[in-house]
Amino acid sequence: MKYLFNFMFALSLCINAFAQSPKGNYVSKVWVADQGNGTYKNPVVNADYSDPDAIRVGDDFYMIASSFDAIPGLPILHSRDLVNWKIIGHALKRQPPFDHFEKTQHGNGVWAPSIRYRNGEFYIYYPDPDFGIYLTKAKTITGEWSAPILVVPGRGLIDPCPFWDEDGKAYLAYAYAGSRAGIKSVLAIMPLTPDGTKVTETGRIVYDGHDLDPTIEGPKIYKRNGYYYLFAPAGGVSTGWQLILRSKNIYGPYERKVAMDQGKSPVNGPHQGAWVTTQPGEDWFLHFQDKDAYGRVVHLQPMKWINNWPVIGTDKDGDGTGEPVMIYKKPNVGKIYAIETPVESDEFDSVQLGLQWQWQANPQPTWLFTDANNGILKLYTAKISDEAKNLWDVPNLLMQKFPSDEFRITTKVNFKPNPKLENEKTGLVIMGRSYAQISIKSKKDGLYLVYGICQNADKGKSENEKEITKLKSAMVLLRVKVSNGAKCQFSYSEDGTNFTNVGDEFQAAAGQWIGAKVGLFAVRDTQTNDSGIAEYDWFRVDK
Repeated sequence: MKYLFNFMFALSLCINAFAQSPKGNYVSKVWVADQGNGTYKNPVVNADYSDPDAIRVGDDFYMIASSFDAIPGLPILHSRDLVNWKIIGHALKRQPPFDHFEKTQHGNGVWAPSIRYRNGEFYIYYPDPDFGIYLTKAKTITGEWSAPILVVPGRGLIDPCPFWDEDGKAYLAYAYAGSRAGIKSVLAIMPLTPDGTKVTETGRIVYDGHDLDPTIEGPKIYKRNGYYYLFAPAGGVSTGWQLILRSKNIYGPYERKVAMDQGKSPVNGPHQGAWVTTQPGEDWFLHFQDKDAYGRVVHLQPMKWINNWPVIGTDKDGDGTGEPVMIYKKPNVGKIYAIETPVESDEFDSVQLGLQWQWQANPQPTWLFTDANNGILKLYTAKISDEAKNLWDVPNLLMQKFPSDEFRITTKVNFKPNPKLENEKTGLVIMGRSYAQISIKSKKDGLYLVYGICQNADKGKSENEKEITKLKSAMVLLRVKVSNGAKCQFSYSEDGTNFTNVGDEFQAAAGQWIGAKVGLFAVRDTQTNDSGIAEYDWFRVDK
């Protein structure tokens, strides 16, 4: 059935299908950091992978990021050269406590994690600000990750990073969330058992940033030339700087120095990330930039050491503080690797759901079926809970991150509603604190195209839905074009060629600690013994 629905339209987008083939690397049509001439441009990942941490194991670089309430959580990305990245898995298939995360928990869940490799095992520590600090481990990066264990219970403990000293002693650096702990802008360290699974003493504050470094958090702990280093962001998510603390004693006192700030660059608040070293010995720093509705995107900066202090980015004025680069020579890793980007488009021709997709809560098995034989994703309509005010509260939204500043998404759907029900609905949504959606809705006399906007959805406001037209067929192309500034224009096509705009441009809004997302949904407002089925043939991202 694939491509029979308007051959020419499908042909124009078929490169996406080829790009996803396991025989070749996926290359985005909307953002590629590798310039193909020995240089790269920032961001290296122009998508919302906030609070990145990274390590190198042999010739491989691995990066993880916050995931909050999105499931699967703790995304794992892989690169061989720090510029070309792909998603290879998730460390968290379901988020504990399981009952708690069966409902949407915007802004809660997995905050800034850290990843380390020790004695043949990968360790990921992640904080849940409402429950404490968890640990999950795996022998192989794409293997089974262990069930998370609660290493340190407690509210407001965030941003953990483990450290094993030369004498085998283990420590955990962390920060406090003011919203739960009643204090912020301080960093602390607590000792762990040598295997890193338990705390042996209460923590100790080692740095107070209230005077010079408000909102200091996200510490990453390293050791070099006899100094203990805490790399920590300060000054706020969108406005801050990258601070370095150093001491000859792990508990301090610590000296401070700003290693990178915005300077005269266009990169606001450059901070929070990971120091990695390439095989030939070059030092690099991965960090985020907060771009509001686009989320926190990942940049790569050169790094060098001067008098046992790191300078990150380029120090144009010679004051010892770097500023971000926008274009720079690629890291020397000893080889040249092919261009590759995280997957965005999906032909739904695999039994496994694409790694770019996440639900808005712990998923139920009745939400979808991947019909790989026919290249179809089937979403089954699920009843919206009586407590839900709008789609902000609906867990069965299947979404992915914005992939660039400008892009276009088109999806093909064939809706088969339950004949016993009315008001079943499926469609395409741009989700944030405010959201918009274009969808097919079932009524007694047929199927209708509807367009809905919900301003201040996070505050429980009702969605304003408008009926656009009665559809001639159950098979429709739905589209949204996102232009610079996260302005979104929705449209639809019944013939596969001509698209009709719906409504005015919608201004996308960030979610709670995340950027806006785009995705699919299938819902109903009543319950019976069966559901309608939305069959999605493909989901394509292009310009």
